[in-house]
Amino acid sequence: MTEFAFTCTGVRADPYAAGPTLVFRLRITASDNARVHALALRCQIRIEPARRGYEPAEADGLADLFGDRSRWGSTLQPVQFAQISHMVPGFTGETETDLAVPCTYDMDVAATRYFNALEAGEVPLLMLFSGTAFTGAGGFRVEPVPWDREAAFRMPVEVWQEMVEQHFPGCGWIRLPRDTVDALLAFRSQRALPSWEAAVRALLAEAERPGPRPGHALDRALLPHATGGTAR
Repeated sequence: MTEFAFTCTGVRADPYAAGPTLVFRLRITASDNARVHALALRCQIRIEPARRGYEPAEADGLADLFGDRSRWGSTLQPVQFAQISHMVPGFTGETETDLAVPCTYDMDVAATRYFNALEAGEVPLLMLFSGTAFTGAGGFRVEPVPWDREAAFRMPVEVWQEMVEQHFPGCGWIRLPRDTVDALLAFRSQRALPSWEAAVRALLAEAERPGPRPGHALDRALLPHATGGTAR
């Protein structure tokens, strides 16, 4: 049976992708200089947070994922990042290929919150491989890629930051329930505000204003949606 070894040699942000995408460079080696007609590869990528240190500000940003730092001995568990299928063209002995990993800036996703909390340094990743290999010098033979194939890689935090900046320059991203979005849109329309940012800033300014308030502006905007009416 052909033995396969995997090494990740680098990573870059894809500036031409439609959405945030990291491209990992993989080196694949087949034992005995074997002829591989094709390789249907599956790759699971995990973050291993216990394999690096954290500055105080980073630890504060990770509190919602792992709790107080005093508990990290039991809570600093691996975080699922991605699961990718990839077809590797034929090669003999050794080849290199690009593994494209689509990413999200959704802060409800644990991996994104982890990346966002880091200021510098490296992200310890573990890449787990499996799949099916089509091999043979004089014909085709189908072989499994064993489940124990893996490769450790330390991704520079700046690569993630570069990718996010390419697609969301100077911005963050949050997800809201549809009724809240409708209420926020109604509030924005009532005040004739030019942007979503202006609407949020107006709400924040109202929340900070001293004195009694009979009802918050967004609560009042939400009420018609909750009762089936329309905002006025």
